[in-house]
Amino acid sequence: MTPKDRIEQLRADLHKHNYNYYVLNTPEISDKEFDDLMRELQDLEQQYPEYQDESSPTMRVGSDLNKNFVQVAHKYPMLSLANTYSEEEVRDFYDRAYKTLNEDFEVCCELKYDGTSISLTYENGRLIRAVTRGDGEKGDDVTDNVKTIRSIPLLLHGNTYPSSFEIRGEILMPWKVFEALNKDREAREEALFANPRNAASGTLKLQNSSVVASRKLDAYLYYLLGEKLPCNGHYENLQEAAKWGFKTPDTMRKCKTLEEVLEYIKYWDIERKNLPVATDGIVLKVNNLIQQKNLGFTAKSPRWAIAYKFQAERAVTRLNKVTYQVGRTGAITPVANLEPVQLSGTVVKRASLHNADIIENLDLHVGDMVYVEKGGEIIPKITEVDMAARSFMLGEKVHFITVCPECGSKLIRYEGEAAHYCPNETACPPQIKGKIEHFISRKAMNIDGLGPETVDLFYKIGLIKNTADLYKLTVDDIKGLERMGEKSAENIIRGINNSKEVPFERTIFALGIRFVGETVAKKLSRSFANIEELENADLERLTNVDEIGTKIAQSIIAYFSNPSNRELVDALKNAGVQFSRSEEDMSSYTNKLSGLSIVISGVFMHHSRDEYKEMIEKNGGKNVGSISSKTSFILAGDNMGPAKLEKAQKLGVEILSEDEFLSRYDFDTKN
Repeated sequence: MTPKDRIEQLRADLHKHNYNYYVLNTPEISDKEFDDLMRELQDLEQQYPEYQDESSPTMRVGSDLNKNFVQVAHKYPMLSLANTYSEEEVRDFYDRAYKTLNEDFEVCCELKYDGTSISLTYENGRLIRAVTRGDGEKGDDVTDNVKTIRSIPLLLHGNTYPSSFEIRGEILMPWKVFEALNKDREAREEALFANPRNAASGTLKLQNSSVVASRKLDAYLYYLLGEKLPCNGHYENLQEAAKWGFKTPDTMRKCKTLEEVLEYIKYWDIERKNLPVATDGIVLKVNNLIQQKNLGFTAKSPRWAIAYKFQAERAVTRLNKVTYQVGRTGAITPVANLEPVQLSGTVVKRASLHNADIIENLDLHVGDMVYVEKGGEIIPKITEVDMAARSFMLGEKVHFITVCPECGSKLIRYEGEAAHYCPNETACPPQIKGKIEHFISRKAMNIDGLGPETVDLFYKIGLIKNTADLYKLTVDDIKGLERMGEKSAENIIRGINNSKEVPFERTIFALGIRFVGETVAKKLSRSFANIEELENADLERLTNVDEIGTKIAQSIIAYFSNPSNRELVDALKNAGVQFSRSEEDMSSYTNKLSGLSIVISGVFMHHSRDEYKEMIEKNGGKNVGSISSKTSFILAGDNMGPAKLEKAQKLGVEILSEDEFLSRYDFDTKN
């Protein structure tokens, strides 16, 4: 078999396995077998680039080639639907349609998925474009990101599909993925996504498609458009689309009477809680395409369709007290402790109050009867107080605390932020334990065998007071403790010793400096050879690092200005933790761009923008975001912004093409 034949066979097999797994939910091979096939295809495509294909399954892993989204006009406007909230309004819609048509009609009932709308265009069975709803007339071309969603076919099955058509649907983040994403963000004390819709929408607009791929988005397709559709019914067209490989909702029902429509609504108002994705209503569409055309459109929405919105679930319960949690960065989170109440299939005992402003706006008192909502939110929240239920037995007004509930330190509030913080970061127990838990986490030092319960135990009995104390532990220190045998103790100590090999960038992240996440830590490790350089960097030096602004820079300076933090870093360094680039990494650094300030603009062929930024930093140059008289030159790819071009010409700043840059400074091309 020739390499070309093997490549084509692998592509066909992987497309089939993708469809079986993500659409039919009936995998035929194991994850490892799938990964082995994918790896073989990636190796062959790299070896034989002449057989490159934009529809290859390898396109689903995404790329860090950043592209500015291009606005694309919709061939058919993406209009919004009129909303209705009651059975009476559904009856009105049905009656209006009957009066206009003056004949019987069927209604296709579908769940209204709570995600972000997408329009997919296929030509000759290949996905060629994916565009967001935007303003309804035009949207953003997000094709590269959509290709990473495995339930969306890149190539269609069979040959009965039209040569050109559009199919619309909803990009979704399943509940399990959403909860895992928020759990990860919470561990890093980043802002949580309010609901899967926001998470899906935010993910789809990320510039880095490899990150989009990691977010495991899903999609349901529910509307086919084109000149030569196979059927004259909306429902029937979607049944055909399913045969071509599309994931269409299996919850659709074609109803002949209003009573059947109302039964569907009643059923799914309850059953939707068992679905793997968020829904917020039901869409009703007149099924016949000719009848749709006869009903027509208003200026904003079709007359042949309407959205019935579910009421957000809420319950009334008593506020017993407000307690306060302290995070690892010292952020104080107020928590409402409630009389247990059933809501969205779970018993709710606690709800977040977020910050002092929300407490004040609600005018909360202990003993208040409060409305708690979940709706699309994963975290229960109090939306209002039942003022009519207040009585003379009402407890005291809730005032946000002024001192830390754990260590008694006076709280502070930074300008422009809603949260209050405990500043006692080196002696406040929850902050100390939180920092240790962050330090040992998988994306930081990845110390096997240690978890929050073990950290809490070690801290309580005085074995550790900070992260550096972990490296003083011995097997004898911990064996025999609660649920700790000799083998478990040996595993923990082995994990601690192995963490000394963790690279510099992850060690920076593990320190838990406020606002320094994984990406920022990586940028810092590329710009500073060791921890000493970082400790002594001033504001100007830090803000010259790509993507690091004043806020992050000030946080880094504040961290290293604290003598306790410097002592901790010294102790970790003495324990053998990696606080400098490896020799192998250092060998790739030169000074051939030393003293040059370079602006990157446009879309590139040979390397991604991130790779060029890293290349510049590794060779002594500085990445700068805006053009000034101090700019050495602009590295310009295709579609350089006209404003930057005009400013460069006005200031006389040199513009180098990608090939000119690589040739002048003796860099290799990647392809």
